[in-house]
Amino acid sequence: MTAEGNLEEAIKTRRLIVALTGATGAVYGVRILELLKTLPEWESHLVISHAGVVNLHHELGMKRRQLQELADVYYDVNDIAAAIASGAFKTEGMVIAPCSMKTLAAVAHGFGDNLITRAADVTLKERRSLVLVPRETPLNLAHLRNMESVTEMGGVIFPPLPAFYGREKTLAEMIDESVGRILGFFGIEIEGLVGPWKGLSRR
Repeated sequence: MTAEGNLEEAIKTRRLIVALTGATGAVYGVRILELLKTLPEWESHLVISHAGVVNLHHELGMKRRQLQELADVYYDVNDIAAAIASGAFKTEGMVIAPCSMKTLAAVAHGFGDNLITRAADVTLKERRSLVLVPRETPLNLAHLRNMESVTEMGGVIFPPLPAFYGREKTLAEMIDESVGRILGFFGIEIEGLVGPWKGLSRR
């Protein structure tokens, strides 16, 4: 590694795991990675499921390689011996965006059948921040109970619902509003992404 590489490694002192699964809403995971790339102190660790790759291409026309280029480190979903599969590998936490109901169920029941669900299990057991961004509607009772289980274990369920009171005018602004709030759970605040609520002004 070059001196420049050592300096870069020293600068990136905080790690965030970002996972994408087969639910609709691949844009949320992509946008999170894009924003992390602008923050020199943050290192992104990416893993995407097979269904997530299909959805990424269908919704955004992106290939796996293009997504990988947005991350600092990329892992195969079947690599259960990867660094993020161990609690000894220090991270600030994990976000699964979007999170399919299958992945939600696996996390809720501790079923670490791939690297995504194993990393989520590690995040919970190490008492680190875990944010799931589920995209499904309507919800059945199994979905709701799984969300309850994850919440009881300390995870955060964050459906990316638009907040119309902010009067965002474009789809991109609505996506950024949700992404900004998601990143806020990890102490990441990006100027201009989410405006503070100041209350309704009196007439």
